[in-house]
This record gives sequence, C-alpha cells and structure tokens, in this order.
Amino acid sequence: MKKIKKFFSILGPGFITGASDDDPSGIATYSQTGALFGFAQAWTALFFFPLMVAIQEMCGRIGLVSGKGLAGVIRLYYSKKILYFAVFLLLFANTINIGADLGAMAASAQLVFGFPFIYWLVGMVVLTLFLEIFVSYKTYSKYLKYLAFALLSYVITAFTIKIDLKEVFSSLIAPHIEFNITYIFNIVAILGTTISPYLFFWQADEEVEEEVEHHKLRRMGAGQPRITPKDISRLRLDTVVGMFFSNLVMFFIIITTGATLFTHGAGEIGSAKDVALALKPLAGDYAFLLFAIGIIATGLLALPILAGSASYAVSESLGWKEGLNQKFNRAHGFYGVIIVATLVGLLINFIGIDPIKMLYYTAVVNGIIAPPLIVMILLIANNKKIMGERTNSLFLNILGIFTALIMGLSAIVLLFSFFIK
Repeated sequence: MKKIKKFFSILGPGFITGASDDDPSGIATYSQTGALFGFAQAWTALFFFPLMVAIQEMCGRIGLVSGKGLAGVIRLYYSKKILYFAVFLLLFANTINIGADLGAMAASAQLVFGFPFIYWLVGMVVLTLFLEIFVSYKTYSKYLKYLAFALLSYVITAFTIKIDLKEVFSSLIAPHIEFNITYIFNIVAILGTTISPYLFFWQADEEVEEEVEHHKLRRMGAGQPRITPKDISRLRLDTVVGMFFSNLVMFFIIITTGATLFTHGAGEIGSAKDVALALKPLAGDYAFLLFAIGIIATGLLALPILAGSASYAVSESLGWKEGLNQKFNRAHGFYGVIIVATLVGLLINFIGIDPIKMLYYTAVVNGIIAPPLIVMILLIANNKKIMGERTNSLFLNILGIFTALIMGLSAIVLLFSFFIK
C-alpha cells in the first residue's frame, strides 16, 4: 500500500499533461479514426508514444533546470519575433480548442442530465474559471491529477462490448497503411491532436510551479533551482506514465469505436457527443453513459490546461507576473488571459462554425507551429548555457529530430489537402 501511495505521489505535471491530451476534441478525432478505419490506425497509439515521451521530457526538463517556462527561456536567449509569432498562434489555436471542448462538454451534459445547452455551457465556464483563479495550486493540481482517472471510463467501455482481439493485435504488429488523402489526412489530424504545442508550454511551466510549491524557487522565473539526479528520474517516470496513459486511452477509444461504429457503417463523426449517441443503440446505455460522462470529465481537466498554457506563454513573453501560485490581485495579466481565452471560447459556440471544422483548423495551426517549436525545444535542450550538464542524450535528439520531421511533413500535407479541395 505504501509503494502505491509513493508511486501516485510521484505523478504530477507529466501525468496531468498526458491526460489532458485526451480532451473532448481529441476524443472526437480518435473516435472518427475508429469510425472511418476500424482498427487500421490503432497502431498510431503505439508508434506516437516514444515521440510524445521524448518531446514532453525535454519540455519538462527545460522547466525543471532553468526555473522558467518555454516562453521565458526563448525570450531571454532567442529571437523575440519568433517568440511573439509562436505565442500568438498558440493563443489562437488554444482559444478555438477551448470553444470546441466547451461545446462538446455542454452537449454531453445535456444528453445525460437534461436542461438546456446554454446552462451547461455557462456553468462549465464559471466553474473552471473559479477553480483556476480562487483555488490554490496545491489543491488544484491534486484535483487535476485525480480527475485524470476519469479517462479510465474509455478503457472500461471497451470491455462492455464485443471486440475481435486477434484483429486488434494484428493491427498493432502489422499496420495497414493506405496512400490516399483520406487516410493520410486522418493521420495528420491524430498528430495535430496528440503532439500539441499547448502541452509543450504547460508541462515546462508546471515543473516550475512544482518547484515554487516545494520552495526550491521563490517564484516562477526567479533564478535557477538546484537539481538532483532524483529530480530528473522523477520527471522521466512521471512523463512516461503520463504519455503511456494518454496513448492507452487513445488506443481504447479507437478500438471501441472501430468495433461498433465502423462495423455498423457509421462513417464520419460530427463531434464527441455524436459518438456517445451512436454508441447507445449499438453498445447499450452503459457504454453511452461512460462515454458521455468521460467527455465532461476530460473537458474539465483540459480547459484549464488549454487556457493556462496560453496564459503562461503570453505572460512570460511580456514579462508579467505569472503562475497559479500567485493570487489574482498580484497577477492580473496572467489571470486576465485565462479569463479572456475562456470567454472567447464560449462565444465561438454562438457564431455557427461547424465543430469538426474548428478542430481541423486547430490541427492546421498546431501542425504549423509544432515543428519550429520542436526545433526550438531541441536547441534549448542542447544548450549548455541554459541546461548545464542536463542536456539531451543522443537517443532523445534522434527521437526529437524524427518528431520534427514527421510534424513538418504533416503540416505540408494538411495545407496541401486544403488547397486541392
């Protein structure tokens, strides 16, 4: 029992970051993957796992060693023009993602509990803003960590339906790959949803928040903390567990929808809510409820991370006081960005944009800004002036460069596919 408690105490920014990757927009993307291709793209959960671990470990280590978030490090050591452009695109992409997630959460709550959509939409905005602004980081981080376990509902859902395990296993060890625009476009959508810039900024900053919480730093950005090998080991374990958990949930969503929606010819999915509705006649009320409630819970986890990562980036870029450890009256700018991004996300639900189009536009922006950001992360993680002896290993550099190449190619394919339509 003590070992289990010790293990859970190690879990922190890496675990929360991984769980937040399976937000309602991610659930919609993975569900569409299963609905369109069955188990044919389930291999992506296994293939993307080491790439995610490599990038997020670098981001976390940069925050841990430097005592600053990504934007703060870039501001001090690299071009401010590049920084401002990347932060602007991050803010834009995150705001759209917030809007899409809010819509999915409110629609799912309406399905399960009744009451009008608008009540749920406003209620969820008020709840998330209240928690971020008025609850201490220590309490709030625990809330996020335990809320992440709601994702297990998608694992449980898979065991409530009949799945051909032999076919699932063969799809993992012998991936079926097609060279057509629909197949490639969906792979790009998975990449844009899975390896997202907001995760880069969030984990780096949360490592610094942890240092402030444990009195290794007076406040965020105030000097360089003393790091031990134990700190690096904790970071790596936390990150590996978080990314494994994220990809495990992704895998189970794909095979659940593949075994139900694809088998019954459901075709394209309009939103995460549509998946829950489609599962009801195919897999029963239990699967429907688990899926719908999971959307609400993961949204509550992801919303503060989407808004928070954008606020960290903006605040560090402009030299504002930042951090969830700060009181509202000491960090007006930091909390102001969180409030504005969340409220604009709310308003997006009333301008008539199709939610699936919103998600794809977000994937385009993420696809464009992720490759240069990954290159920047690689430069920082290999810079001895910043990292000292904690620079990248050769293996991490190989994985990082490969990820940048994959994401760069994805951005080109995405943009090209829009132009030829």
